[in-house]
Amino acid sequence: MDFFRALSVSASGLAAQRTRMEVITENLANSESTVTGTGRPYQRKLVMLKAVDERSFPAVLRDADVPDGGVRVARIMESREPMRRVYQPDHPQAGADGFLTMPNVNTFKEMVDVMMSNRAYEANAVAFQATKSMGAKLLELLR
Repeated sequence: MDFFRALSVSASGLAAQRTRMEVITENLANSESTVTGTGRPYQRKLVMLKAVDERSFPAVLRDADVPDGGVRVARIMESREPMRRVYQPDHPQAGADGFLTMPNVNTFKEMVDVMMSNRAYEANAVAFQATKSMGAKLLELLR
Protein backbone atom coordinates (compact mmCIF):
# COMPACT_ATOMS: atom_id res chain seq x y z
CA MET A 1 0.00 0.00 0.00
CA ASP A 2 1.33 3.40 -0.94
CA PHE A 3 0.84 5.67 2.09
CA PHE A 4 1.59 8.84 0.16
CA ARG A 5 -1.08 7.99 -2.42
CA ALA A 6 -3.62 7.41 0.37
CA LEU A 7 -2.64 10.70 2.00
CA SER A 8 -2.97 12.43 -1.38
CA VAL A 9 -6.49 11.08 -1.91
CA SER A 10 -7.59 12.27 1.54
CA ALA A 11 -5.91 15.65 0.99
CA SER A 12 -7.74 16.12 -2.31
CA GLY A 13 -11.04 15.45 -0.52
CA LEU A 14 -10.16 17.97 2.17
CA ALA A 15 -9.32 20.63 -0.43
CA ALA A 16 -12.50 19.96 -2.44
CA GLN A 17 -14.72 20.19 0.63
CA ARG A 18 -12.97 23.38 1.74
CA THR A 19 -13.77 24.96 -1.64
CA ARG A 20 -17.35 23.74 -1.38
CA MET A 21 -17.66 25.26 2.10
CA GLU A 22 -16.28 28.60 0.84
CA VAL A 23 -18.89 28.73 -1.93
CA ILE A 24 -21.70 27.85 0.49
CA THR A 25 -20.50 30.63 2.80
CA GLU A 26 -20.57 33.07 -0.11
CA ASN A 27 -24.12 31.97 -0.96
CA LEU A 28 -25.28 32.49 2.63
CA ALA A 29 -23.56 35.87 2.88
CA ASN A 30 -25.31 37.07 -0.29
CA SER A 31 -28.73 35.53 0.36
CA GLU A 32 -30.27 39.02 0.65
CA SER A 33 -28.14 40.85 -1.96
CA THR A 34 -30.63 42.35 -4.37
CA VAL A 35 -28.00 44.17 -6.45
CA THR A 36 -24.50 42.99 -7.38
CA GLY A 37 -21.83 44.46 -9.65
CA THR A 38 -23.84 43.23 -12.65
CA GLY A 39 -26.90 45.18 -11.50
CA ARG A 40 -28.84 41.98 -10.89
CA PRO A 41 -29.53 39.98 -7.72
CA TYR A 42 -26.89 37.53 -6.52
CA GLN A 43 -27.13 34.12 -8.18
CA ARG A 44 -26.49 30.98 -6.11
CA LYS A 45 -23.26 29.15 -6.95
CA LEU A 46 -22.72 25.39 -7.01
CA VAL A 47 -19.48 23.39 -6.81
CA MET A 48 -19.14 20.50 -9.22
CA LEU A 49 -16.71 17.81 -8.02
CA LYS A 50 -15.10 15.30 -10.34
CA ALA A 51 -13.13 12.13 -9.69
CA VAL A 52 -9.48 12.43 -10.64
CA ASP A 53 -9.63 8.95 -12.16
CA GLU A 54 -12.90 8.42 -13.99
CA ARG A 55 -12.68 4.66 -14.45
CA SER A 56 -15.28 2.50 -12.74
CA PHE A 57 -14.48 0.93 -9.39
CA PRO A 58 -14.39 -2.67 -10.74
CA ALA A 59 -12.04 -1.56 -13.54
CA VAL A 60 -9.71 0.00 -10.99
CA LEU A 61 -9.69 -3.21 -8.95
CA ARG A 62 -8.79 -5.28 -12.04
CA ASP A 63 -5.81 -3.10 -12.96
CA ALA A 64 -2.38 -4.04 -11.62
CA ASP A 65 -1.18 -0.48 -11.05
CA VAL A 66 -3.36 1.53 -8.71
CA PRO A 67 -4.44 4.96 -9.99
CA ASP A 68 -3.77 8.11 -8.03
CA GLY A 69 -7.45 8.60 -7.22
CA GLY A 70 -8.95 11.52 -5.38
CA VAL A 71 -11.32 14.28 -6.27
CA ARG A 72 -11.02 17.77 -7.66
CA VAL A 73 -13.25 20.76 -8.24
CA ALA A 74 -14.36 20.51 -11.86
CA ARG A 75 -16.00 23.93 -11.89
CA ILE A 76 -18.06 26.43 -9.95
CA MET A 77 -21.25 27.28 -11.77
CA GLU A 78 -24.26 29.48 -11.19
CA SER A 79 -27.54 27.80 -10.33
CA ARG A 80 -30.30 27.83 -12.94
CA GLU A 81 -33.06 28.00 -10.34
CA PRO A 82 -35.39 30.98 -10.80
CA MET A 83 -34.98 34.04 -8.62
CA ARG A 84 -37.40 34.60 -5.74
CA ARG A 85 -39.99 37.34 -6.06
CA VAL A 86 -41.11 39.02 -2.85
CA TYR A 87 -43.80 41.65 -2.47
CA GLN A 88 -42.12 44.70 -0.88
CA PRO A 89 -43.54 47.84 -2.50
CA ASP A 90 -41.59 50.20 -0.23
CA HIS A 91 -38.17 48.72 -1.12
CA PRO A 92 -36.02 50.99 -3.37
CA GLN A 93 -35.33 48.19 -5.89
CA ALA A 94 -38.96 47.05 -6.12
CA GLY A 95 -40.55 47.14 -9.54
CA ALA A 96 -43.67 49.07 -10.52
CA ASP A 97 -45.77 46.06 -9.44
CA GLY A 98 -44.23 46.21 -5.93
CA PHE A 99 -42.29 42.95 -6.29
CA LEU A 100 -38.61 42.68 -5.48
CA THR A 101 -36.39 40.13 -7.19
CA MET A 102 -34.33 38.31 -4.55
CA PRO A 103 -31.42 35.86 -4.92
CA ASN A 104 -32.24 32.19 -5.56
CA VAL A 105 -30.47 31.17 -2.32
CA ASN A 106 -32.47 28.92 0.01
CA THR A 107 -30.86 29.08 3.46
CA PHE A 108 -32.25 25.66 4.42
CA LYS A 109 -30.62 24.04 1.37
CA GLU A 110 -27.39 25.82 2.12
CA MET A 111 -27.39 24.62 5.73
CA VAL A 112 -27.96 21.03 4.60
CA ASP A 113 -25.06 21.46 2.15
CA VAL A 114 -22.92 22.82 5.02
CA MET A 115 -23.66 19.73 7.10
CA MET A 116 -22.92 17.37 4.19
CA SER A 117 -19.68 19.15 3.38
CA ASN A 118 -18.67 19.18 7.04
CA ARG A 119 -19.25 15.41 7.36
CA ALA A 120 -17.27 14.72 4.18
CA TYR A 121 -14.44 16.94 5.44
CA GLU A 122 -14.41 15.11 8.78
CA ALA A 123 -14.36 11.72 7.04
CA ASN A 124 -11.37 12.76 4.92
CA ALA A 125 -9.58 14.13 7.99
CA VAL A 126 -10.13 10.84 9.87
CA ALA A 127 -8.88 8.83 6.87
CA PHE A 128 -5.82 11.08 6.61
CA GLN A 129 -5.07 10.70 10.32
CA ALA A 130 -5.56 6.90 10.19
CA THR A 131 -3.16 6.60 7.26
CA LYS A 132 -0.61 8.79 9.02
CA SER A 133 -0.94 6.67 12.16
CA MET A 134 -0.48 3.45 10.18
CA GLY A 135 2.68 4.85 8.59
CA ALA A 136 4.05 5.81 12.01
CA LYS A 137 3.31 2.31 13.37
CA LEU A 138 5.05 0.76 10.36
CA LEU A 139 8.15 2.86 10.96
CA GLU A 140 8.05 1.89 14.61
CA LEU A 141 7.94 -1.81 13.68
CA LEU A 142 10.84 -1.45 11.27
CA ARG A 143 13.17 -0.02 13.94
